[in-house]
Amino acid sequence: MRTTRRQAFGAVLGFAAGSRALRSGAAARQPAGVPSRAAPPLPPGTLAEFEPLAKRRMTHMAYEYVSAGAGDELTLHENQTAFDRLKLHPRVLRDVSTLDTRVTILGQALEFPILLAPTAYHRLVHAEGELATVRGAGAAGATLVASSFATTSIEDMAKAARSPLWFQLYVNKDRGFTRDLVQRAESAGCRALCVTVDSPLTGNRHRERLAGFALPPGMERSNLKALGAATAGASHRLESTIYSAVLDPALTWKDIEWLRGLSRVPVLLKGVLSPDDASTAAEAGSAIIVSNHGARNLDTVPATIDALPRVVDAVAGRVPILMDGGVRRGTDVLKALASGASAVLIGRPYLFGLGAQGADGVTAVVRILRREFEMAMALTGRRSLKEIDRTVLWR
Repeated sequence: MRTTRRQAFGAVLGFAAGSRALRSGAAARQPAGVPSRAAPPLPPGTLAEFEPLAKRRMTHMAYEYVSAGAGDELTLHENQTAFDRLKLHPRVLRDVSTLDTRVTILGQALEFPILLAPTAYHRLVHAEGELATVRGAGAAGATLVASSFATTSIEDMAKAARSPLWFQLYVNKDRGFTRDLVQRAESAGCRALCVTVDSPLTGNRHRERLAGFALPPGMERSNLKALGAATAGASHRLESTIYSAVLDPALTWKDIEWLRGLSRVPVLLKGVLSPDDASTAAEAGSAIIVSNHGARNLDTVPATIDALPRVVDAVAGRVPILMDGGVRRGTDVLKALASGASAVLIGRPYLFGLGAQGADGVTAVVRILRREFEMAMALTGRRSLKEIDRTVLWR
């Protein structure tokens, strides 16, 4: 159908008139004296909302490093979706007007069962790095497990800390250096030693490789300086081998016994999935963190929430059991505790909080998760952690 100039001109006048009418109607609805402008965006209200904010502020390489998993990332996906498969069994008329979320683990009293897992290279995420994380954790009252691969020394982190620190250890081939690092952590006031036992080498992380991961000039593993430039720099992996200069693939139970004899603080083994390994750890008196390394090492292993009940059964209450991997909601915390964990640890969520809003973002992430957990407790009729057991789960 052809349109004449007069018809086209009339259509333009009609559009303009309609636009004026719409503006006039909007003005009529706007209260007098109130400027017409868009409402400011709401602050994040869930952990998931921090990731896109952080992604816009982080470099592509840093975002891929934090978010990537190993292999085809099947376990990375499973860590979260396995929680979704678990359903809750609420009870009613239980007087949940008062809630008690306190728990004592290895002699340390916690106000709530959520810790910050060890994660590396915080200065990739935010300019203030681990110092901002420490401040954010302190404001939230959360215990932070400091990483061996931090870009800030454990001594400087301890000076900024307002809440307890634990220390995560990768055992190095140089046992003298390892001994000195344990002593440094203890001298800095760290209250527990988390030995990572699932990493004889670094996993096959495709997205990290494609992003060209490397620490920028001037950034280093501050706790590893004494090992020299070859191991304190950016590369995880030696050029001609699958092994790493900073990870010892020869680590055995004898080395854990050596560390337990050396350490003056409790020792936890981080990275246990097998019930057999869990039983061996319990016999030796080592607490356990059920973890698949955030799905960053070996793909197609079980989600941690799926592995947890078997570990709990094998340990039979002999030592505390914590869990990390996939926790994104307060209901996830409740499900982990119902499955036998004493507490959970979160990693990526607080890193995205750090990337989005610095120390305030870390604080906000912990507070949101804690609030959601308390709501989940109340809505399932559980007034304290002692009332959380497997009957919380719908069977």
